[in-house]
Amino acid sequence: LRGWTLRDADGNRYRFHDIRIAGRATIRVHTGVGRDSRTDVFQGKREYIWGNRADTATLRDDRGRTVDTDTWGRRR
Repeated sequence: LRGWTLRDADGNRYRFHDIRIAGRATIRVHTGVGRDSRTDVFQGKREYIWGNRADTATLRDDRGRTVDTDTWGRRR
C-alpha cells in the first residue's frame, strides 16, 4: 500500500507507508498513537478525526485513483 491514502470528508489524510496485506485481509487505521503492525496502523493524531454522525472515507491508490469510498450518516 506504499503511497496509498485514506482521507475523510474534511480532508484529513493518512498516507500508507511500506505496508503489505494479503488479498481479502483487513487493516485497521487508528487515529491515535501506537505501534504499527500487520493488522493495525496509527495516524499519530491527538484529536479524533472520523465523524460519528457522518463522514466519508476515501481510499486512493498511489496514482491518486479512487479505489473505494464509504459514507455514513448525513452531514449538516
